[in-house]
Amino acid sequence: MRNFIIIFFTFLFQGIFSVTNIHAQKEQINWISFEQLEDSLNVKPKKILISFYADWCSYCKKMDKVAYQDEKVISMIQNDYYAVKMNAESRDTIVFEGKKFFNEEIGKQRNPIHQIPLLLASRKNYPFSLPVTILLDEKFQVTKRDFRYISARKMVRIIK
Repeated sequence: MRNFIIIFFTFLFQGIFSVTNIHAQKEQINWISFEQLEDSLNVKPKKILISFYADWCSYCKKMDKVAYQDEKVISMIQNDYYAVKMNAESRDTIVFEGKKFFNEEIGKQRNPIHQIPLLLASRKNYPFSLPVTILLDEKFQVTKRDFRYISARKMVRIIK
């Protein structure tokens, strides 16, 4: 009888920890790079969401913790979009559609901005600002640009 009780409690605790682990493994957005985006678009055209951020940007960090952790936002992005996340101050050379893009502002300014965010997220008569969220259609045409913090509820409306 004692062995039965030990075995019973062993299975019970394993079951509890298994359920806890399932809940701990929350679904996340599958962020990809521009290089991966090019490969993905060649395989299957799909809408694109691009999020530009910087390490010092508090609103960018808040979007990561709020909007991009919301289950509905995650589900909608995973189903309908390729999601690209890029540090706007990246020093990497990125090859996309056969062209090389790099950060030509290094050494010229305090927070140098990479060519890709400058190309996709610049506005006439406005300085570059973060966070930036850009939506593109399957043909890589910009359909929406947002230059602000976006809550989970607003993000759902924007990506619908």
